[in-house]
Amino acid sequence: MGFVPSYLSEAERLGKYLSMPVTLFSDRGVLSVAGADAGSFLDNLLTSNVAMLAPGAARFAALLSPQGKITVDMMVVHDHDPNHNHDRFLIDAPRALTADLIKRLALYRLRAKVEITDQSDVYRVAAGWGDAAQPEALSFIDPRLPALGWRSFFKSDQADHAMSPVELYDAHRIALGVPAGGRDFIYGDAFPHEALMDCLHGVDFKKGCYVGQEIVSRMEHRGTARTRIAPVRFLEGVSPMEGTEALAGERVIGSIGSVAPGGQALALLRLDRVAEALSDGVALMAGGLVFQVERRDFMSFDVPGTKQEEGAHHA
Repeated sequence: MGFVPSYLSEAERLGKYLSMPVTLFSDRGVLSVAGADAGSFLDNLLTSNVAMLAPGAARFAALLSPQGKITVDMMVVHDHDPNHNHDRFLIDAPRALTADLIKRLALYRLRAKVEITDQSDVYRVAAGWGDAAQPEALSFIDPRLPALGWRSFFKSDQADHAMSPVELYDAHRIALGVPAGGRDFIYGDAFPHEALMDCLHGVDFKKGCYVGQEIVSRMEHRGTARTRIAPVRFLEGVSPMEGTEALAGERVIGSIGSVAPGGQALALLRLDRVAEALSDGVALMAGGLVFQVERRDFMSFDVPGTKQEEGAHHA
């Protein structure tokens, strides 16, 4: 995995390994859903089809509220550990939400033959990108966007090795235009389309019923998602604080989410209001700084002021 030897001094670690493209996430938890009914149980709840995953494969998914809002998003991996004689799925989710996720899953368990346990003290989650070698252990290419790199589960007793600061991964993610829950959208207040889950392989529009499906399907077929997260670039090369209101004149058009050095950021924007502002020649600003909206190839919707790439389609 390219871990930094623990015997190196701090100066040696910083000097030689600061730019190593492997990051350990301290804010991610790990759940296990195991048992004979594990796959079908999750399929009846989540936005993606996970029951048919091959061992070692992963899906991006979310558990929604009945109103179609994201309560938690996650990576779901079919564990291929030969020591298990039944289906087991590991879930990589925000650590702050794991206890609530366990409670929500338990409410839906009924008579399903599944065991739901918190494995956050057993496993840690890491990500690598660029030229970082993918480990042989339980790892997978990020199902949202291959350019993000790989993610891996490894035992917590391996976590004493130094890795790159998480800020480097965040800059990589932001440059690619991929949102992060809790920073770019608020859990319990955003629809999957707003968080780009429809573009990042997080919603299967052909699968059977799941919690909140009717509302999500309606938004897809009617094209009613006016609010979207999009990459933005501040022209002065400096970004405002996360959470700063985005304005067109005095009109609020959204808010700034994740920010990175060099003026790159993500923003949750009302695209119809952005289009009106650009049509009227009104500058887009946040914190007194002018920004422009960008798009990325995976985005299947029109972004005002940018060129729609040929061949773009719904994920």
